[in-house]
Amino acid sequence: MRAMIIKVSLLLLLSTSVLAGQVYKWVDAQGVTHFDAQPPAGQSSTPIETKTPPAPAATPKSSPPTGTDSKQKAADAKVKQEVTEIQERTDEFCDQARINLAQLTNNPRVRQEVDGEMRRLSEDERQAKITETKASIADTCQ
Repeated sequence: MRAMIIKVSLLLLLSTSVLAGQVYKWVDAQGVTHFDAQPPAGQSSTPIETKTPPAPAATPKSSPPTGTDSKQKAADAKVKQEVTEIQERTDEFCDQARINLAQLTNNPRVRQEVDGEMRRLSEDERQAKITETKASIADTCQ
């Protein structure tokens, strides 16, 4: 998909020079002005020059002051580490939620610990847990 987007972008970029070709202007017998890439046969036309927009000037990258650069790098590293930790916890949660969903879906006799004792979930409770787990996976996991 990315390759397709890149190819289309390059094609559009390269096609702009083709679009800036010669254009002809002429007025027909009814007084209507026409513009076309081909001059009309048997009628006088005026070529119009089309100009391509100037290429954008390359702006030199300005380096920030060295004091803020090191502080920014430290802040970036800290944020990246926090994001990585959050992603790892999310991945662990998603894995466990998928395992729980598989157990709830495939096992009609699910037991749960309530107040220190194990009891079997009723079918309605099991279906509610399945719905809750699916919603949690849809909200959190990709």
